[in-house]
Parts: sequence; structure tokens; C-alpha cells
Amino acid sequence: QLAKMFARIARSARPLCARGMAVDVKYTANATSVGGGRIGTASLDDGSMQFELDMPKAMGGTEKPGSTNPEALFALGYSACFRGAMGAAGAQMKVDLPENTSVGAAVGIGADSEGGFGLKVDLTVDLPGMERGQAQQVVDLAHTICPYSKATSGNIEVTL
Repeated sequence: QLAKMFARIARSARPLCARGMAVDVKYTANATSVGGGRIGTASLDDGSMQFELDMPKAMGGTEKPGSTNPEALFALGYSACFRGAMGAAGAQMKVDLPENTSVGAAVGIGADSEGGFGLKVDLTVDLPGMERGQAQQVVDLAHTICPYSKATSGNIEVTL
């Protein structure tokens, strides 16, 4: 079963490599997880943040108070990254975004059709006071800019 999982990961990586996209890395975040994966700790290597990990009750875990899980951390990162991409999209379009623009991310996990696990992401964008058509253009452009959106493209379902 482990070999099947690695084969699936290798297949999903091929389209990214085929794009020939080179990245001029400006920053690298380094983190380490210790323990049982979903039960243990995860911390940034610079010591600035540490999280206790526990599985959600829906997945058979205890969901200890104060703990989190990889999906919650992914939701935080994706929502922040997409909000930043919206700012870049607005700048490209020469459109000012409302000051209180927000992005919510709901990240779900469950069994996939290949016998492993898969993710599903729902992004909820609020651009108060902006005309709907223009807001949709900003969101659509942001989805092409955001590194999280690029990484998930063709790999998991993302709804905007």
C-alpha cells in the first residue's frame, strides 16, 4: 500500500515538472514533525512556532484542546497566500481592493478513490462593496498567481 501511495505522488508530480516552471526561491520555511505524524508536534526549525498535533474526532482522534492538524495548518496558509495573491491581482488590474477583504479556507480530508486520502478545499472570498464581476476577475487572476493554487491544480478539488 505504501508503494501505491508513492506511485500516486510520483504521478501527481509529473505535470508540475512537465510545465518546466523554474522558481527563483527568495524564502524557505523549514519545519519538522516529530511523533506519530498526526499525533505529535510540528515546529518551525527557527523555534518561532510549535504546534501540538492531534487527529480530529471525525478521523478517530481525540482532538485535544489546543491541538491542531495538518489540514488546519494548510487552511491557514492557503487563505493567507490567496489573500496576498488577490492583492497582486488587484495591482495588476489597477484595482484597489477593499481594506477589509478576507479569504476563508475550508480544507477537508477523506478517503479517495485510489484507496488513500485526498483533500478538498473551499475558498470563500469577501470583497465588500466591490462589483461582483470585477471581484470575480480579481479572484480568477489570483487563482493563477497563488502558489498554493498552482500546487493544488490538478491534484485536489478547489472551489472558489
